[in-house]
This record gives sequence, structure tokens and C-alpha cells, in this order.
Amino acid sequence: MPLQKILFKPGVNKENTRYTTEGGWYECDKIRFRQGNPEVIGGWSRLSATTFLGACRSLWNWVLLDGRNIIGVGTNLKFYLENGGTYNDITPIRATSTINNNPFAATNGSAVITVTDTAHGATTGAFVTFSGATGLGGNITAAVLNAEYQIIVLTADTYTFTATATANGSDVSPGGGASVVAAYQINVGPAIQVPLVGWGAGGWGLGTWGNGTGSTVALRLWSQINYGEDLVFGPRTGGMYYWDATGGLTSRGVLLNTLGGTVSFTNASPTVVTATVLYTEGAALQFSGGSLPTGVSAATTYYVFQVEGLTFNLLDSAGNEVNTSSSGTGAVSLIVDVPTVQNTLTVSDTSRFVIAFGCNDYGSSVLDPMLIRWSSQDDIYNWTPDPTNQAGFIRISHGSEIVTTVQTRQEIVIFTDSAVYSLQYLGPPYVWAPQLLGDNISIMGPNAAVIASGIVYWMGVDKFYSYDGRVNTLNCDLRRFVFQDLNQDQALQVFAGTNEGFNEVWWFYCTANSNTIDKYVIYNYLEKIWYYGTMSRTAWLDSGLQSVPIAATYNTTTLTGNLINHETGLNDDTTGTAVAIDAYISSSEFDIGDGHNFGFVWRVLPDLTFENAESTPAGALPSVSMTLQGLANSGSGVTSTASQPVAKSNTYVITEQFTGQIFTRMRGRQMIFKIASNQVNTCWQLGAPRIDIRPDGRR
Repeated sequence: MPLQKILFKPGVNKENTRYTTEGGWYECDKIRFRQGNPEVIGGWSRLSATTFLGACRSLWNWVLLDGRNIIGVGTNLKFYLENGGTYNDITPIRATSTINNNPFAATNGSAVITVTDTAHGATTGAFVTFSGATGLGGNITAAVLNAEYQIIVLTADTYTFTATATANGSDVSPGGGASVVAAYQINVGPAIQVPLVGWGAGGWGLGTWGNGTGSTVALRLWSQINYGEDLVFGPRTGGMYYWDATGGLTSRGVLLNTLGGTVSFTNASPTVVTATVLYTEGAALQFSGGSLPTGVSAATTYYVFQVEGLTFNLLDSAGNEVNTSSSGTGAVSLIVDVPTVQNTLTVSDTSRFVIAFGCNDYGSSVLDPMLIRWSSQDDIYNWTPDPTNQAGFIRISHGSEIVTTVQTRQEIVIFTDSAVYSLQYLGPPYVWAPQLLGDNISIMGPNAAVIASGIVYWMGVDKFYSYDGRVNTLNCDLRRFVFQDLNQDQALQVFAGTNEGFNEVWWFYCTANSNTIDKYVIYNYLEKIWYYGTMSRTAWLDSGLQSVPIAATYNTTTLTGNLINHETGLNDDTTGTAVAIDAYISSSEFDIGDGHNFGFVWRVLPDLTFENAESTPAGALPSVSMTLQGLANSGSGVTSTASQPVAKSNTYVITEQFTGQIFTRMRGRQMIFKIASNQVNTCWQLGAPRIDIRPDGRR
């Protein structure tokens, strides 16, 4: 018989039986396709040895005016700004409390400290930083107390933390002095979804009488996007925060509705106000603190009038110009009508509106999950609709909540839990207008959508979609494989990322028996093929302003994470020590010869290239394992297996294609072909191998 060339269709197909998909690939791990040929994916290495606290669910990259490259890192415990491998903690402060009457209590022989602070409002796991404390007289010194700690156990008025020293008999309790200040960071969220069942779980009225219903504690997810060189960010169902780059990488984010700084008043008719931030015509604000002049009252709403740079006049609620009989100073305490709670936010690319999706209505603190509000154009402070500005709102109707958004060049694509909308800028008087693109369309979670080459891709609850001007269902050769092995309780962990250098969209998800992400599925949108593998990541950022894609890892033991550079090197260097990438691809069953008679395979001519492979330990040559598995009949099981390493010959340079031959002994009617590698510094691509077959009868 002549040599039989083995040509497989690109991509992996698990929608049918292994024999039905003859001529294709059936299983793989850490493999991609390039121009139809399978190859091992690129390696990865940690960005730095430094780690951050918590599981990261959001990454955003931008460059400051001074050229510093910044990555925003939102975890379930903290929010960081990464620069040069250092993670700067800018987690906002929720509340600051001055605690009197010696709030610390210690026990001899224990490092656990109890704090008494009435109605502190903190939750378990939250972080608090103390200042102004005095020591307890022994090992619990002032330096020990005046530090940041994570709250362990709490009641409404007390909580505990583990100090960096163990108390001894000289530590007097209670103690700490009368001038202790506790700065509480915003409360933390869970690293994984926490299913709740039984009485008290779920919303009021759900489930049958006498029976509990199911619900979950929401995963801590973040939205973040730069506003110029500054950052607007916030946790899902939480506040909207602002980080000002001029304050430096260690300055904390502050609530946008409290952002304003100080002002000074000049005695004039009308009064002239000079601010430290820029306000636009018609902005609403209130004042507090300082020495307010006669004619201006705290907690009264005024409106900005006749803006000239940082100076402006004031109008009262009746539209009258405000006069003062003296000069003075004050602070802007509240930017009126800025959303105080939101599900997701963005800044429109060209028109520079700050937009909150799923937020509280005017005059309310309750989140409306279908409400959209936006600031005036190029004015982050002004959210009050007025004929003089473009601030506004709209409520969409299809669905029960806005899940997420994706911004394209022409529009903002909005995903509710059952529909897809397009939000487009029209200009005054309507400003922004939504258009329903499709109903009865799902999305897996807030991070399950991404844009690649101008097309939006996302994972629904049971299929994959795309949007290129119309909503399309993607034909997926791995649909059943993915969705039948997906942990629905951890659906909010699903996230998408692009690797545009290889024309790929990645989705990471938790398999059925895992509460942490352990698998990915890839759609190659150029070749329109699918493949998959195993990997643990929590967030992804494509190259863009970075030279390579970046992903986040999470250690469930230490509860810390790190950033990982992908498509760099040939190995897994997550920990700083390079280990081999365990990669393989296995074919569907295919007939040997006509598939009727037995065939005897005695020779294989591999077609492999090891281009760009590096020197391996002890001078070993880069190699893969090639396995032929023979079957008596499709589905009968493997009758014989012959495995042989395929190594680069010494007589060829590393960039040349392998052209040797392997002698083997394998008998069957059908065969499975597999290529695998588990060697450091190895990369390879498979071409079109050939097998030499001898007829071997029917039995």
C-alpha cells in the first residue's frame, strides 16, 4: 500500500462520537492552531515576585501623562495600581472613626486583640488601619497597634484582629488611649460565589410556603476605566470612586459624590467662588466645613453660574444670584445627584460621558438594576439634567438587570439578563438612545463579553454569540462539552479575554466539580475553529499597551494572587522556577486503509518542526511523544499501542523541519493519533505525517 498522509481538519470537535468526527481532532490541552496546524501555546512567567491580596476579577491598563504604564487590579479584598511590578493599595476608605476610652483588649499569651467601636459597620475580612494609639505596656506596643489589620470575628460593636506580636502579662487591658483613629476600608466581597439555601435565603416571597429558596452571596466584581489619566472605578452594587493621578500612586480612591476639594469665596455682588477642581455651567453642589461666609449655608444646594476657568458665581434653587457680605473658605461636601451605587460603569470614548448602568435614581439610594444615568459631557461632576447640559437618564425594559456593557467604536452594547441593546450618542435633546438588538438572549456573567477586531463575542448560559451589527449564534464544536461540564453556581467567575496576536477569544470557567476556574475554551475567529485546555486564571488583559497579554492567578491556600505575562518563553514560570508545559492533541478515530480489513502500520514519517525551541537541560534535544493507538473496530477499545519519541536529529539545525522516520508495530482497522510534549524549552508544530501500511487480513 502507498504511504497514507494523515491530514486532519483544524480545530477540535466533541459534538459527536469519536468516529463520527473522523478526519478531525477530538481532545487537546494547551494547543492552538495556526494556519490549520496544531502547535503548543506560548509560555508564561510571573510579572514580579510580589503578590497582591485576594482574587483579581478586573484588569485595566492605561498610561499616565508622565509615561508611567499603570494596571488597575481589582480583587475581592483590595484595589491596586500596578507599576513596575509593585502593587500600590488605593482601596477607598469607607469610614473614619475616632474611638475613645481605650478600645483595645488583649489576653496574656494571645496575639488576638479585641476592639470596641460602637456601630463600626465593618464586615468579616474587612481591613482597618489604626493611628494615634498608645501601647498596652508590654509586647503590644504603639508600633504594633498603629498598623493595618484584617478583621476576623465581629459583632455590631466589637471585632478582633491578630496582631503582629503576642501579648504578655504587662499588657494592660483595656488600653490604647483616648485618641485612637480607625480608618475602615470598604467592605470586602467573596472570592467565589457562596450558594445559600434554606430559610432566609433568597428574596422575600420567593419559593413555596415553608420552604427556603436558593440564592448566592455576590462575587466581588469591579468596573474600571480611565478618565484622562485619572481612573473611575467601583465594585458591583457599590459606590463610584475616583482616583486622581496628581495625588500619586499611593493616594486612595474617593467616592465621586464627595469629590470636590476646597473653595474660597470673595465678597462681591454676586459672590465669586474659586475652586480647586473644574466645574461646568449648571453643576449642582453643596458646601461644608471651613469658614463659610454670610449668605452661604451648609447642606444647601447651589448651582454653578458664569464659569471662567476655576472661578464661578452661584445661583440658588430659585435661580437668584447669591451675594455674600464677607469672604470665606469652605469644602464641597456633595456633588448633588452623582450615583452612589452602580452595577457597571464606563466612559464613552470620544464624547467623554461618564455612564452608570444599573444605579440609584435621583433622590434615591436604592439601586435600580435597569436604570442608565450619565454625566454632562466632559464633566464628571455634573449629573443633574438641565437645559444647559447633556446629563440625563433612561430606563430600559427587557430583562431584570443590566449585566454588563462592551464599548465599540460606534456604540455601547448593553447586555441585560435576557436581551441585548445598542446605546448610541445622538446629541441634544435626547443625548443617548437605546435600541433593542435582540430578546431572549443570555449572557453568563458581567465579564463574559469581549470585543475583538470590531466584533463583540460573549458566552451565554447555553451557547456562544457574536455581534457585528446583528446578533449571531456561533456554531460551536465544543458546545455540549463546555456547557455540560460547567459549574453554574460559579457562573459569575466566567470571564473572556482576547489574544489578538493569534486571533483568539478565550473564555475561562469552572468545571462542574470545581469552585475555582480550571479550564478554558478558545474561539479562533479568523479560522472559525474551537479548541480548549486546562488552566487556572481569574482575569485577562490583552497586549494593547503591554508587549504581551497579562493574566491574574489566585492561590487558594495563601489567598494571594499575581500577574502573569503570557506568550513569553516556552515554559510555565508562574512561581519563578520554569517547568514544562504539559501539552497534547489527540485525533478522532480514522480508518487504516479502507477500514474493512486490518492494517499493519510498520513505519511513520513524522512532519514536525521545532522552530524556536531552546537548549534543554543536560543537552537534551527538543522532542515530543507520538502515539498510535489501534482499534479492532470503532468503539472496541485500543488493541495495541506503540509510542515513540520524535527527537530533533543532530544533523539538522533547530529551525529545520524534522524529516526522519520511525519504525513501529501497530495493528488495527482504525487508529487514534496523538502528539504530546512535557519538556522544558520545547515548542513544536505538527504538519502532515505519513504512515506506511501493510494489508493484514480481516481477523
